[in-house]
Amino acid sequence: MQLNKSLLFSELWSNYHGPNIPHQTHVINKHRRSVGLKIEMEMEAATNLRSHFLQLLSTRRPPQVPLEVQPAKPVLEPLYQGTPPSKFSQTMESCPKADIPNLKELLYEENLYLTIEEGDQGKLPVLILSMKESRYSKKRPAVVFLHSTNKCKEWLRPLLEAYASRGYIAVAVDSRYHGERAKTRTTYNDALISSWRRGDTMPFIFDTVWDLVKLADYLTGRDDIDHLKIGITGESLGGMHAWFAAFVDTRYSVVVPIIGVQGFRWAIDNDQWQARVDSIKSVFEEARSDLGKDVIDKEVVEKVWNRIAPGLTSEFDSIHTVPLIAPRPLLILNGEGDPRCPIAGLDVTISRTCKAFEDAHCPDSFKVIIEARIGHEMTGSMVKEAANWFDNFLLQP
Repeated sequence: MQLNKSLLFSELWSNYHGPNIPHQTHVINKHRRSVGLKIEMEMEAATNLRSHFLQLLSTRRPPQVPLEVQPAKPVLEPLYQGTPPSKFSQTMESCPKADIPNLKELLYEENLYLTIEEGDQGKLPVLILSMKESRYSKKRPAVVFLHSTNKCKEWLRPLLEAYASRGYIAVAVDSRYHGERAKTRTTYNDALISSWRRGDTMPFIFDTVWDLVKLADYLTGRDDIDHLKIGITGESLGGMHAWFAAFVDTRYSVVVPIIGVQGFRWAIDNDQWQARVDSIKSVFEEARSDLGKDVIDKEVVEKVWNRIAPGLTSEFDSIHTVPLIAPRPLLILNGEGDPRCPIAGLDVTISRTCKAFEDAHCPDSFKVIIEARIGHEMTGSMVKEAANWFDNFLLQP
């Protein structure tokens, strides 16, 4: 363990009253014990919080089955819920690519299902892209990409192609009640309402985090992946998935949540919850009606979060979970005017996370970029910053 020399010398100076070497030794040993005890207590607290979160996830699970891999076919007509997006995303197309003229011909595509539990949500659809000529060479880093609300893994294909061209194994999945795990354009909203009524699932964030733990099991079982270099990123809902997956599973070694980190408790206490609520308003309207209210208010919001994502506004909020990503490299990308992720609500989270990285002696492994004059939007510059972050920590020897 490295001592904080300036602190140690300060203690020695203030306690020194003459040429008493045993006393100096006593002060040094006392400081070492104090620092060691603090680190041990913090590690134990982190382990306990992760265990508590995993226990929560396990309480609303159908019967588990051994992890199995099944082949799947490419999805030719992806299902988008809500208002279907444009088929072209200029933002994702701006992701840095290697200069390969016939890139699409050289890509190796895998479509598969991971069977992780019983029930209609028990199959996790996975799309993987990599370069053909690299398949049998040395192990490569992997990056997991997570889509936003109402989209699917196919939406992320431009990012997968760009990362594959740069030497990654690029992975995308359908989150719960999305993509191949949806039957209609309202499947996700229907699942949220069902969770409010029955309390038997956690479709907002938590259930997909369980899937990402299982995905890490699969990725670390592959011979072509460097198991110490598995990154994770996502946009909006996908950014929250990335944040929580990295908090609970340390196998995700580099983390970039994009427009996804917020303080849920702060939003309620400071009356800044409206934009987030509007993104999945149907479940809050259902709760409002059930609670006999004329309008959605703070009480409705808190009751919904406590029902469909227990602990989201308390022990599992960002101020407690984001700092536990340290010392793994973490880049947070948000917009200055994002109403769903108000920057003012992240002050304490950022402060605590900075301290966690400083205590781990790796302050340069944490960075926050707040893009001016941007709301809840993933921009081209965010995509490029994320790519640079992964390249810096995953592609370097």
